[in-house]
Amino acid sequence: MTQYPLLTPEEAASIINHNDMVAFSGFTAAGSPKVIPLALAQRATALHEKGEDFAIRLMTGASVGAQVDDALAAAKCVSWRAPYQSASGMRKAINNNEVEFVDMHLGEVAQMLRAGFFGEIEAAVIEAVDVTPDGRVFLTSGIGNSPTFLERAKKIIIERNSYFSSRITEFADNVTLPNPPKRPVIPLYGTMDKIGKPYVQIDPAKIIGIVETHQADQIEAFTKNDETSVLIAHHVETFLLKELKAGRIPKDFLPIQSGVGNINNAVMDTLGKNPDIPKFTMFSEVLQESVVDLILEGKVTGISASSLTITPGKLQTIFDNMDFFSDKIVLRPQEISNNPELIRRLGVIALNVGLEFDIYGHANSSHVLGSDLMNGIGGSGDFERNAYLSVFMAPSTAKGGKISSIVPMCTHVDHSEHSVKVIITEQGIADLRGLSPSQRAHSIIENCVHPMYKEVLYQYLSSCKPGHIAHDLHHAFDMHVKFLETGCML
Repeated sequence: MTQYPLLTPEEAASIINHNDMVAFSGFTAAGSPKVIPLALAQRATALHEKGEDFAIRLMTGASVGAQVDDALAAAKCVSWRAPYQSASGMRKAINNNEVEFVDMHLGEVAQMLRAGFFGEIEAAVIEAVDVTPDGRVFLTSGIGNSPTFLERAKKIIIERNSYFSSRITEFADNVTLPNPPKRPVIPLYGTMDKIGKPYVQIDPAKIIGIVETHQADQIEAFTKNDETSVLIAHHVETFLLKELKAGRIPKDFLPIQSGVGNINNAVMDTLGKNPDIPKFTMFSEVLQESVVDLILEGKVTGISASSLTITPGKLQTIFDNMDFFSDKIVLRPQEISNNPELIRRLGVIALNVGLEFDIYGHANSSHVLGSDLMNGIGGSGDFERNAYLSVFMAPSTAKGGKISSIVPMCTHVDHSEHSVKVIITEQGIADLRGLSPSQRAHSIIENCVHPMYKEVLYQYLSSCKPGHIAHDLHHAFDMHVKFLETGCML
């Protein structure tokens, strides 16, 4: 049996070297390390003041806590970052080309790491509620890519966080997949099936030491549902009820995936209140705030996700009712939660938010005006490409009407029109299934565009050279150019 040395955050940070590939645990701020990254940022600052180079290559599950990413960015401690982020300071560093960022489908990351596409992981910093002398690591509120990080890293530092109830391990279903070829079928046939272990088994000799912490995840509550989000939610509700009545959704419903944000919270709240929507399960990336209440009310009978992306208060509600929640939440590695084959086989209904759509149904979920990164593609592509129904939602305008979210041509495309089945704004619903490009354009403009932008988009469409997908390349980005010049797309 191994006795792991106890380290200070500063001692742990000193183990990491310049240009190391370092992996952080968690998925969003849930389960991400709390103190070692801040000590790493302080170390970088001190070394830079001495004229020494120090920056790491950082791999995570999804994002990490914003305080962590922003501190690392401010200290110029990161030279390369993947696969997703959501912090303003890191975003600014990426858009200023101070950090090389690789935007990736979250479901692909673990396999690419095991294949060695990015080189070796020198060190992994993993938050755990406990670790045993024989190398069993019990993760906290976000599983993410941690099982693969633990498997592949040469050195492992554990942040043992006593804030979490030891019973959080009852949710975990840890499994890693073998590389191709001839991989076995993933034997998961229902949303709540478990196929793995509550811990990750590793060689204990790789664990360099433990840093003790007692900190909650840095997750803030979303703002109260605004009018636009509620209108979008009611349109989603209307669409799903229509599909249910037509028999295109089975009468006992299908699993739902819901992205993160105010619109998704409003949608889940609305679906939960409608008695005509059957009880349902969720097969998603995150469990967020509104879903906890839906589980308590019995509307959501169970959720499979990769993280508990909820406020400390809501997490305490779960801990206080573990006998009730224990069999209603499963936390999985993201290569399982975002697995294309499972999403397709389970018939998931995917509900995600986009930044920009064009009149033919292409979607941009990651870049503003084609250049500046917001957060990244995240897991939306994993679900959108493989869902039974892929629904994208957005307000029809932004910045008080100065920007239309629907334009002639997207400045960046994350999701092609081949996969986007439905677009919903507060204006209405564009059901694109079975429509030709011309029909899609008319449906999107008529049903989803804000009234102040309909005329300009119809004018663009009428000016286009005929073709299967009609475009006028001389004027496809006129609305964007006008915004850059005047501050308004009109």
